[in-house]
Amino acid sequence: MSDTVIRAGIIGADTRASWAGASHIPALAAQPQLSLAAVATRNEESARAAAEAFGAGRWFADPFELIRDPSIDLVTVAVKVPAHRELVLAALAAGKAVYSESPLGTTVAQAEEMAAAVGSLHTAIGLQGRLNPSVRRAAEIITAGRLGRLLSARVSATTFGNGPESVSAYEYFDKAAAGAGFLPIAAGHVLDVVEAVLGDITDVDARTETLWPEVKLADTGTISVREVPDHLDAIVKTTSGAPVGVQILAGMPIADAHFRLEIRGSEGWLKLVGNHPAGVQVGDLSLSSNVDFAAPDHPVATGTGPTAADIWTGASINVGEVYASLARDITNGTYRTPGFRHAVHNSRLIARVEEAARTGIRQ
Repeated sequence: MSDTVIRAGIIGADTRASWAGASHIPALAAQPQLSLAAVATRNEESARAAAEAFGAGRWFADPFELIRDPSIDLVTVAVKVPAHRELVLAALAAGKAVYSESPLGTTVAQAEEMAAAVGSLHTAIGLQGRLNPSVRRAAEIITAGRLGRLLSARVSATTFGNGPESVSAYEYFDKAAAGAGFLPIAAGHVLDVVEAVLGDITDVDARTETLWPEVKLADTGTISVREVPDHLDAIVKTTSGAPVGVQILAGMPIADAHFRLEIRGSEGWLKLVGNHPAGVQVGDLSLSSNVDFAAPDHPVATGTGPTAADIWTGASINVGEVYASLARDITNGTYRTPGFRHAVHNSRLIARVEEAARTGIRQ
């Protein structure tokens, strides 16, 4: 497929929803090997509007019609997590490459089921933070032993989500059955970046809290009950030998947003720093160290796009790296992009965090 453009169809590319327009659309537009061929929503009016706004050649009011379309090579599933399973399994059954947002399923069992259906197809999971150029360069420094024996690491991270106020469209994030709460999303992304740099997490001690059990929905004035945690403190150990202290705070003001990973070794240190209000997975990161290193690559996507305004500016930077990696894999027949098997690993890790927090026993 070296001379063939990979035709992508995005399920969930609604102009009224900010994520797909801010991330997936400009991420695809930044790469000549990929093109936006179609969009799909559950509504004819919104699907047609999305096609016009984003420049897609076709639109579908039925996502399964997009999946069945023989002209589509890659299906992106960018909808709420409870809808992932049915769409992903249908796309895999149709022989399509699939890029799914994270978490892959509402449970570990769902993620395992989808991963088992992959076969030789190419997949990508939306744990895009690990593909940020600065994260990749930090991992190279660690792997090369440039810091010497790793002594300790510390992570401090925030998100504006999961705070004392929300809107009705996001209420599902606070419901346990949705599988899309603070731990699978905020903690899932942060811990995945930790693993990308320091190796797989082998031991977990964790404590969670629900600091705001009642959430005011600003658009309706009603009160919603939060069924999931909104705070995490953890100590984890990684295969590199480094123990890592982790704190993730939700509901932070945008001005106070930050991500900071500091690693100390016997011969040096490094820091990864970001300040996007949505978390480490959104926006760029900067790398500093007392050891010399080659500057990280420039991101494929700039972070701007049709709906990449205000809080979602920068959203396409890391998503663009996933698409670039996936395009290389599809073209070259390789499987280097973190896909559904990696999604299972992340889901199992979050389940271990939840169990450690529930029982007080190291997992």
